[in-house]
Amino acid sequence: MIHGIDTSFLVAVELSSHSQHVAARQLLLSLHQIGDRFGLAPQVLAEFVHIVTDSRRCAKPLTMGDALDRASQLWNAVETVRLLPSDAGVACFFTWMRRHRLGRKRLLDTQLAATFHAAGIGSVLSLNRPDFELFGCFSIQGS
Repeated sequence: MIHGIDTSFLVAVELSSHSQHVAARQLLLSLHQIGDRFGLAPQVLAEFVHIVTDSRRCAKPLTMGDALDRASQLWNAVETVRLLPSDAGVACFFTWMRRHRLGRKRLLDTQLAATFHAAGIGSVLSLNRPDFELFGCFSIQGS
């Protein structure tokens, strides 16, 4: 099975100071051990780098170089399935934004959810369950 990874979950996995670090790492490891893979969209990596280098959000922020190195390692990992935006995903994004009457604060989460959906991803690893529950097509783990 392929699980889509949300930024919230990725940050928890990578930052030992995060309150959900141990639980997130255990879940990721258990899924990896049974042969599951992880869907990663480029926007998640950009948001990850943005968060882990921010001294207002992290007690020990990474340097930009270290954050980019880690993001690159994740993108190139054997267990990573690269999820790129598709025409179907963009169409789904527009449909969901209109159908659910979502505002500007939901743009990026909805775009990610639509990318996952268009790629056939039914399971999402996220600490922000409400971001994905609304669409009614995902199993959400991690929160």
